[in-house]
Amino acid sequence: MRTRLSWKLLSYAGVAALALAAASGAAAQCGLPNKPIKPMSWHPQWGAPQPSLVQADFDENGEPAIVGMWHVVFTAQTQNGEPVPVSGGVVIDNAVVQWHSDGTEIMNSARSAQDGNFCLGVWKRTGIRTYLLNHIPWQGNVYDPTVPADTIGPPEGGAQIIEKITLSPDGNSYSGSFTLHAYDTSGNVYVWFTGVLSGKRITPDTPFSDLL
Repeated sequence: MRTRLSWKLLSYAGVAALALAAASGAAAQCGLPNKPIKPMSWHPQWGAPQPSLVQADFDENGEPAIVGMWHVVFTAQTQNGEPVPVSGGVVIDNAVVQWHSDGTEIMNSARSAQDGNFCLGVWKRTGIRTYLLNHIPWQGNVYDPTVPADTIGPPEGGAQIIEKITLSPDGNSYSGSFTLHAYDTSGNVYVWFTGVLSGKRITPDTPFSDLL
């Protein structure tokens, strides 16, 4: 049961790599000018052209903003406190992430949609270009052999991912660390990971091939 559940936390590439290395049945496992324009500084005259509502590129302090759409890769370096048996770590998720200006976040993981590949988080800024994200996904039981393949089973646990990240000075990438604890329905941790993550901003010109 523990081994089956922990497979859900890994992307397809990560599953294959970690499965080959951990063989003994252990748990494997979303057009501003150069200076920012703030909405409160807009004073359009009646009948004058209205400014376009576009994604802000800067925060209120003039620093690059985390708000936007990102391609993020998560690489696990430890599992249950021990180094993963793969040199350089194991990619456990390849995701598209949106950070919203209201302090919420949504992530679309590269996992089966039946397994619940959308999950949510909340974030706060902790310093100049530094952020803390609390991300909480539910897990489904599509891998339960007792559940028919064309049936979506009930949730059987969840996870909590804590991310500490630093945005680059140009605002186009970020990097940091994460911890992931997976829970059963009784709130018990059955597997946990630590590792690093990297994000690259997605723009209107980003091709899908950049996400692979």
